Amino acid sequence: MVARDLVPVAVTSPHAADFRADAAVLDLGPVRMSAHTHAPLRSRRPPALTRRSDPEQYQLALVEGENPMWISQHGNSSGPVTRELVLWDTSRPFEAGTRDEYGLTRVLILHIPRAALPIHADKVDRLLARRIPTHSGTGAILARFLTSLGVHGAGCGPEELVRLGEMARDLATVCLAQHADAAREVDASTRARALLEQVKAFIEHNLDDPGLAPDVIAEHHHISVRSLHLLFQGEEESVGRLIRRRRLERCRADLARPELAHQPVHAIAARWGFGSAAVFSRAFREAYGLTPREHRRQTSQGPSCTDHQASLHSGQTPPDGSLLTWLTG
Repeated sequence: MVARDLVPVAVTSPHAADFRADAAVLDLGPVRMSAHTHAPLRSRRPPALTRRSDPEQYQLALVEGENPMWISQHGNSSGPVTRELVLWDTSRPFEAGTRDEYGLTRVLILHIPRAALPIHADKVDRLLARRIPTHSGTGAILARFLTSLGVHGAGCGPEELVRLGEMARDLATVCLAQHADAAREVDASTRARALLEQVKAFIEHNLDDPGLAPDVIAEHHHISVRSLHLLFQGEEESVGRLIRRRRLERCRADLARPELAHQPVHAIAARWGFGSAAVFSRAFREAYGLTPREHRRQTSQGPSCTDHQASLHSGQTPPDGSLLTWLTG
């Protein structure tokens, strides 16, 4: 199935007699994403398989799980990769694997057509089988984005998936260009779209800061306030409206949580950056048609749609969201 739906490889495993694997594929328009959780294995793509079938892709993987992955290609060897990104090229032979004595490996792979990556191949070659960190910058944003796609992608419609695919491609392009010293090869529109996602991620992780404002956001990203507003020109809401909406959604979700029922409404509002209880109550009523206290009384014990949306932005995994599994065995 891997050979048919992804890329032909020869796979072996010391656990072949009782091999466990779970895999899925998500079509995102300009790119694809696949998710794999599997027992220890080793895969090889020798020259013969490369000549037989080549989708001409770069495959950028986010490695998770308890068992690190390694890959060797083009004279490079990644060493153990875990909670990091690693890139390989389907047009070149490679070997990859995990440790035999460890547990499961989970890998999220973004499949990027070579023609869709506007970076010279010689510069991309420098990154093959090399670890790309995810603790900061576009690497961290891309990793969180891929994780959220893996959790929630199957619940999105076709148009949404294409849009998400474009965002994934742009984030991957900027991330790889930075590490390949090829930022000048990326066009301005791609850089702008990736910067917009960086700004949104920064906003999401600082909603609890009462001082979060356009000037603070602009300074953090080394751009002018005017440039920040220009980034949001094609969006459905301004930067200020985005901040207010996400704060309200976080408050609404917290007000529906039974374990927070003892906390005053104003405390929850303050936790998410509202400096004034009156301003919060007025904004909440304008957004949802009832007061925060009325919402708290009417909310059922089950999770709300806002809870699910908040989990997407926070990176938490809800119990019912996953990619459509097409192989389990």
